Amino acid sequence: MQRLILIFFIACELCYYLLIAQTGVVEYFSSNLFLIAPLPIGGVIGSLLVSYIKIDFRNKISLFLTIQLIMSFLYPNFNMLTLFILGFAVGSLAPLIVNEIKKATLLELGLALSVSYVTGTLLFNYEIEGRGIIAITLTTITLLASRFLPTNEPIKKSNQEFPLLMMVLWVFLDSALFESLSRDITISIWRDGFTFQIALFHVIGVFCALFFKIEKNQKSLFILTLFAASYLFYFLREGYILSIVYPFVISYYNVVILQTIAKKDFRIITFYMIFIGWMASGAGLFVALSNLILFVPIILLIAIFKIMIGEYKPNNKEIKYV
Repeated sequence: MQRLILIFFIACELCYYLLIAQTGVVEYFSSNLFLIAPLPIGGVIGSLLVSYIKIDFRNKISLFLTIQLIMSFLYPNFNMLTLFILGFAVGSLAPLIVNEIKKATLLELGLALSVSYVTGTLLFNYEIEGRGIIAITLTTITLLASRFLPTNEPIKKSNQEFPLLMMVLWVFLDSALFESLSRDITISIWRDGFTFQIALFHVIGVFCALFFKIEKNQKSLFILTLFAASYLFYFLREGYILSIVYPFVISYYNVVILQTIAKKDFRIITFYMIFIGWMASGAGLFVALSNLILFVPIILLIAIFKIMIGEYKPNNKEIKYV
């Protein structure tokens, strides 16, 4: 039973971040960066300070989930102070959730992410102003689950580790495309009848990342190539193909990130979450709102070229001339 509780604990909080913190609040405030600024500021501060709060992990989780629940009752009528408090709670919870992911097996992680992605996809078109009940329900489930989490030791999941800069790039590419796509009236895969295949390829992406092993540099190149294809199909307005490729790469790279950072010490996790969870996604939102997405493929191509150069670079062995 504790293993099932862990799955719902992870899934519900990830779904909360997608439907409330990432899309609900931003869209309700019409993507006004000045108005929503207290949310990421609170998130960064929360991620920074959570490791210095001198109570055990379980009580930390319950504390910040209680704050999140109180803020959920106020949704979406936030002011600068309540937005900051919500950001502080969500930012503090992010590394705590990753720390609990250490205890999940590959199958449990796959199921948790699948539940999160499928639920988020099904509820994505739910009215922004009416998501208060979703926020309350998700937080209540997570809060109740937090009192019955397993206490086993971390489970080793992958030997591969990816550099922070590469993971920041993936999140930036995702955020810039997601924020642009969700605001584009000419193509919106979530509102154009592709819900089933989006959910399906989210799940396929999760389990491909977990159970199909490829070499580290090839995996980075694979992710960037899929992002390149996603951007291409977005610019070509090919919604059907985009609704297959883009959900797959979202799920795939997020599994890779979670497997990398879940192996870190808790304070290192908090540091990573500031860059991955807030700065990279914030930069992507800025690009989308500034209509700069046409320049993103340049960064993408440079990254792909750099990896390919590294992949085929000769070994530095001594060359003997006859």
